[in-house]
Amino acid sequence: MAATLFEKLWREHLVESSADGEDLIYIDRIFLHERTGSIALSSLQADGRKVFCPEHVFCVMDHIVDTYPDRTDDTTMPSGRDFIVATRKGATEAGLTLFDLDDPRQGIVHVVSPEQGIVQPGLTLVCPDSHTCTQGALGALAWGIGSSEAEHALVTKTLRVKRPGTMRVRFEGELAPGVTAKDMILHLIGRYGAAGAAGCALEFAGSAVEALDIEARMTLCNMAVEFSAFTGLIAPDSKTIDYLRGRPYAPVGEQWALAEAHWRTLVSDPDAIFDRELVVDCGELEPQVTWGTSPQHAAAVTARVPGPRGDSAADRLELERALAYIGLAEGAALQGTAIDCAFIGSCTNARISDLRLAADVLRGNKVSAGVRAICVPGSMQVKAQAEAEGLDKVFTDAGFEWRSSGCSMCFYAGGEHFGERQRVISTTNRNFESRQGPQTRTHLASPATVAASAIAGAIVDPRDYLPGGNR
Repeated sequence: MAATLFEKLWREHLVESSADGEDLIYIDRIFLHERTGSIALSSLQADGRKVFCPEHVFCVMDHIVDTYPDRTDDTTMPSGRDFIVATRKGATEAGLTLFDLDDPRQGIVHVVSPEQGIVQPGLTLVCPDSHTCTQGALGALAWGIGSSEAEHALVTKTLRVKRPGTMRVRFEGELAPGVTAKDMILHLIGRYGAAGAAGCALEFAGSAVEALDIEARMTLCNMAVEFSAFTGLIAPDSKTIDYLRGRPYAPVGEQWALAEAHWRTLVSDPDAIFDRELVVDCGELEPQVTWGTSPQHAAAVTARVPGPRGDSAADRLELERALAYIGLAEGAALQGTAIDCAFIGSCTNARISDLRLAADVLRGNKVSAGVRAICVPGSMQVKAQAEAEGLDKVFTDAGFEWRSSGCSMCFYAGGEHFGERQRVISTTNRNFESRQGPQTRTHLASPATVAASAIAGAIVDPRDYLPGGNR
């Protein structure tokens, strides 16, 4: 019987089905971070329970650590040190692999896992973080869970999950220069709404997806959760296999040959039926930027702030609230909107390819006077590689602050943040109210758009700033 990729992965990991509609799923890998992982580990210890398979559990310090070069356990996050110390103690006592602050492999969980080869096609992977779906870009079934679910998975290597439906989005056509995976996903969410994939496991496919490199595919899957998907995934191909070959946790020798043979079978059958399907023509796609307080408030950078999505009073109220917060007016041009800050970082767009793209824009240019610009590499390995290529000098010569790796500045929880009411153009994944600071106003965009806007001091079309542009 024909099956989708999701259905194949679900079937391979199904332990049993229950009468209440939930399935018991076997979990291959678990990732923890110090903000929620410390809670799960402390709870297990208090209950006298042990991690069932420590060698399959990995832990990072990323969410509440400061990103200054001379950082320590003492962070600007209230009680941050307590989280870090508790996680270190719990992970060490449980025998888990810990990417601690002084580990050259430390970084944001969804960057570390792929670059270490921990996530692999066909595996199930969970983490108490909503953007775990990032790792579906390598053909894994990866999704975010809560701390209590993490405890259950740590002890039993299983989780009870209601099986989601299936959805496929095919991006067809060729992307124009200056248009990226970030623009693809922002366009999708902006067109179909933040609930567009609710209740579904979302597979990305089509010629434009096949043309993306693995890091760009991670950007696409990262924001599947902003489309309300259970997870996002992309079928593994030769690019996936080449990406994983030789990574520390990848199979070797005979095991590699067996793994590769299996990975190549992990595709949706040609006649597989999805519950929902969408097709997006990438031929006319332009760089995107958000204008409101949800990823669905997205439009081409050349556009004007649109009207309400529908005719109801609720639609009008949503628009009015978003515009009042963001400080824009219906019909206003997005280009030319002055910014206070520019941020390149997060699990969405802080990999080496993202930094290279931003550096292409910044090289030989200066950040506009009065704009604070910050770059936070996605991992310490990304940071080291960027420095080996001289990208750090491109950023600092342009006027960017060059930081150590972490999630800081992506979400505000009392630690590092941007200033009150400051307008920030950002490569992150959420532009909710106060997401990056108290009343901070965030515009989501690609690394190229953020870099170009930092130079201009206002939101601009990055295509004019890339080599060969019209500026």
